[in-house]
Amino acid sequence: MYQSFESLDVWKRSSRLAVSVYRVLKNCRDYGLKDQMTRAAVSIPSNIAEGYDRGTNKEFIRYLNIAKGSAAELRTQLYIAKEIGEIAPEAMTELVEETKGIGAMLNRLEQARRSKAGETDALPDPAALNVDAPDDFPEPGNRKPETDPFPEPGIRKPETE
Repeated sequence: MYQSFESLDVWKRSSRLAVSVYRVLKNCRDYGLKDQMTRAAVSIPSNIAEGYDRGTNKEFIRYLNIAKGSAAELRTQLYIAKEIGEIAPEAMTELVEETKGIGAMLNRLEQARRSKAGETDALPDPAALNVDAPDDFPEPGNRKPETDPFPEPGIRKPETE
């Protein structure tokens, strides 16, 4: 039976992050920054999916590294967006913490896959790949039930004066 990347917790979490970034930047008028940030956000779950569906451990690890780079890129852009007034400090803090948590999950997943690299190049069932973020990066609260992978974020951009 075909197993899919949709079963990976890190893919679900990074997909929710991408949707949150789009929502936070909905009214952003700096189109260059908005484009860069949404591309980086979408790149995280997209690379997880592409790497997993390539079907080999080596390729999966490669794409996990690309996803980690996209998470770092997004985190940098979040700091910049806050400094130039495009997103609220609270939104920046929440999204930065989420990118750190996802980055930690990606790092743990990569380490787990590297430790298995010599055994086989075939990927295991996605359930075996689900790793948690470290305790200092808990899953954000106030989520809708797991049946909805894209809950409404608690982040709102402040009204412009």
